[in-house]
Amino acid sequence: MKILLVITGLGMGGAEHVVVNMADELFKKGYEVKIVYLTGSALVLPKNSNIEVIPLNMMGAKSFVTSYFRLRSIVKRFKPDVIHSHMVHANILTRCLRLSLKVKKIISTSHSNNEGGKVRMFAYRITDKLANISTNVSEDAVNESIRRGGVKKGRMLSIPNGINTEKFFFNDESRSKIRNELNINHKKILLAVGRLTEAKDYPNLLNAIKLLKKQRTDFKLFIVGDGPLKSYLINMIEELNLADHVQLLGIRNDIPTLMSAADLFVLSSAWEGFGLVVAEAMACERLVVATDCGGVAQVVSPYGVLVKPRDSVSLSNAMNNSMNLSLDESAKIGSLSRSHIINNYSLIKNVESYERLYNSPKV
Repeated sequence: MKILLVITGLGMGGAEHVVVNMADELFKKGYEVKIVYLTGSALVLPKNSNIEVIPLNMMGAKSFVTSYFRLRSIVKRFKPDVIHSHMVHANILTRCLRLSLKVKKIISTSHSNNEGGKVRMFAYRITDKLANISTNVSEDAVNESIRRGGVKKGRMLSIPNGINTEKFFFNDESRSKIRNELNINHKKILLAVGRLTEAKDYPNLLNAIKLLKKQRTDFKLFIVGDGPLKSYLINMIEELNLADHVQLLGIRNDIPTLMSAADLFVLSSAWEGFGLVVAEAMACERLVVATDCGGVAQVVSPYGVLVKPRDSVSLSNAMNNSMNLSLDESAKIGSLSRSHIINNYSLIKNVESYERLYNSPKV
């Protein structure tokens, strides 16, 4: 079977990692797989070099038509049995193929409970029938898509993201190496990973750190990622006098290693579809404090701590309480967390769920 995966971009986000991991796993299972990405640079790639990765070089709405015909040409040559698109722009572009081309099966996957405003929801709604089925990464995200009018009830399924638990696991050697690299001796490491965007609500986290600093000083927060709010966050760190307790690490390709080095993983998001990084941290046996947004509760429960979004006081208190746990308590929760991810959110389970859709005559 031939599978064409189409995604808006291959930056450092969670959806991008999901797609390349899925491509590798599908290839291992004997599928012929190609990836097409619409825009930007390919910062994450599948491990298997036999998986062709094709850029469309889309440059905004003005090049929609050109990109459409490039994608159409790729589909005509490859003749995929399934086109599986990811993220809003790729979903809309891929669906439109059926306006001029016969396509066997199209599956559209969203990765958030906030895919955009009214224009995007309208685009989703009017193109919905061009897809065989849509999916999203949590029940909450599915319900939100229905509530906002992007899709009708029964036309979108919940399929959680999958974690490569062979890649994300605790490693004591990695922990020592990174802590030495970051010049951390006896302090606790707090870690946050995600693009520097409004969705991740890092101002909420920085305000929580300011409050936490009044209770204790035996910690340092490292934030991994890049994005449009970088300058704003740098200024905010200076204004709140947090330079000794917060460091931006930029883009890193050693996330499992960094997670092993951390004592606590923190997610401060205002909205999420699934919270992939939370599941990755749990696979690395890390304690987690996260905001109760989107599908995060579905992933974290019952082993992580949930707080209300945009509530810096609650976030600060939860971080403080988690850091007060004993080593034995932390280790026990970490072990249970990893088992929880393996049993419910493994990459293998995710791919198997999509395989059933790929092969189902009813979809």
